[in-house]
Amino acid sequence: MFKTFVVGLLLGAAAVGGVLYAVPVVNQHREASIISVRTNGGNAEAFYVNIPMDRILLGADGLASPVPPDLAWPDGMLSGELNTELFKLRNARDAVVGVASRIAARGPDQDAIIEWVLHVPARGSAYVTMQPEALEGGYRSGVLRHGTREFQSLSGSMTERWVAQEAGDDSPGDGRIELEVAFVAIGGAEE
Repeated sequence: MFKTFVVGLLLGAAAVGGVLYAVPVVNQHREASIISVRTNGGNAEAFYVNIPMDRILLGADGLASPVPPDLAWPDGMLSGELNTELFKLRNARDAVVGVASRIAARGPDQDAIIEWVLHVPARGSAYVTMQPEALEGGYRSGVLRHGTREFQSLSGSMTERWVAQEAGDDSPGDGRIELEVAFVAIGGAEE
């Protein structure tokens, strides 16, 4: 009787495992990464944010609260200019692949800062600090400060550029933010 119970238990576990393998409980689609190899080493990837349709959350000066309601924010941080935004993040095929947050702040006695966090599920997150001043051509550049999972062992840079919608363009919105990230493996070729 005990042997029959053990055999039944093992066969039942094998049957459940076979059914879960054949019919997955969760079948999430992961969009393939669109990465280009750079000739001087490393790789590059482009992301986009269409404004206003990809904006999830906006907190800015002039609103009742420059940060989302009920957000615990350190005392004294709201005394200067502050802009917090959360976006859907798109790849070159215009598919939503993650979310991105952008914080731009300037304190009364402090320099301006701009920070991005790009989160791509199943790949990880990348934290980038940007120069507050735009470069020639309307670009802003920044440095990858930290990453998780896939981005953890990488160093690199990111550029941000605002592209206004042209008058004859059929796409809805005011324009888009283009983000291009250049990654180099730590210990690999430098830019």
